[in-house]
Amino acid sequence: MGKRLLIKDARIIVPGRTLERGWLCAEDGSIAAFASGDPPVYSDGEIICGDGLTLLPGFIDLHAHGGNGFDVMQGNIEALQGMARYFAAGGVTSFLATTWTDTDANITGALKAVAEAMNSPMNGAALLGAHLEGPFLNPNRCGAQHSSLIRVADPAEALPWLDLDVIRLLALAPEIEENQWLIGEAVKRGLTVSVAHSDATYCQMTTAVDMGLSHATHSFNAMSPLHHREPGVVGALLSMDAVSCELICDLLHVHPAAIDVLWRCKPRDKLVLVTDSVKIAGLQDGAYRFSHQEVEMKDGAVRIIADGTLAGTTLKMNVALRNLMHVTGAPLEDLWQTASLNPARAINIAASKGSIEIGKDADLVLVDDALNVHLTVAQGEVVHRAAAL
Repeated sequence: MGKRLLIKDARIIVPGRTLERGWLCAEDGSIAAFASGDPPVYSDGEIICGDGLTLLPGFIDLHAHGGNGFDVMQGNIEALQGMARYFAAGGVTSFLATTWTDTDANITGALKAVAEAMNSPMNGAALLGAHLEGPFLNPNRCGAQHSSLIRVADPAEALPWLDLDVIRLLALAPEIEENQWLIGEAVKRGLTVSVAHSDATYCQMTTAVDMGLSHATHSFNAMSPLHHREPGVVGALLSMDAVSCELICDLLHVHPAAIDVLWRCKPRDKLVLVTDSVKIAGLQDGAYRFSHQEVEMKDGAVRIIADGTLAGTTLKMNVALRNLMHVTGAPLEDLWQTASLNPARAINIAASKGSIEIGKDADLVLVDDALNVHLTVAQGEVVHRAAAL
């Protein structure tokens, strides 16, 4: 028998029901058993008393650039490991390392570091691969991306990135004709393709979805808005059930009313919470420099000093879920999957992650009623523990 972990006396949310005073046993990194009531007596392994806290599937962050002074574009394992430890404190058990628009050399270096780190101990959230956000975007909707380095998808540049076999989510502006070949190529390789930083019309979005695009990067942000005669990207997302939608639920990037509209419009399996967290998340307020711009962090908001544009977030996943509960008024039983199962579905890993089910990875987070994180478990290993446990 391999390593065993038992969590008892917890409220456990599983698909379709909630177990009051439940227990869960993980063995060799997988969920082996769970039920209500008293657990079996085991002769070995660690036992953690949940003390009435709620056990959820671990959070999966598909869109995270960095945190606590570490960033994907540093292009080294140490930075990715530092990110993994930081994310675990927010209940994240797995994540995609998200790039941004940069030179070919810098993006290649970041992707190679991801490839190397995926075969190394992370001592925190597990690294699932990379989310390529840029450089194949629309400069008219660049947001905080480096507009002068935005470019069209050249096979000579893009195919070597795909051949590294670490990209799991590829974001682009589908209205740009030179980018469209990449949609089919990525889908053929099993990647999820996302609309991002896009000025597409509704018709162009329809065409892209027909090509295989199935996801949206930070919905509402850096995309053509809804107009009653030209619905744009936002109108397409609200009306197309097939497209899963990322949401930055920090109450800064998207107005609460718009959050509520998205929640009401999308099928329950298509809303995906993300943080879009950046390198300075977790640090003190003040002025910092990103690769190409000066930013200021104040009261949780990160903005470009020159023009006030929001430049990522300091958000944690547990806070995003808490905010979503507050805005929608929906209970945790209805919303938990937005932080776990839905992102797993979006990148086709729901067979092993995203929910508490027998045989799935033992990715777990123990939270109180305010969604403060008390324990994070990634593949059966405790990677974050509050002092009280």
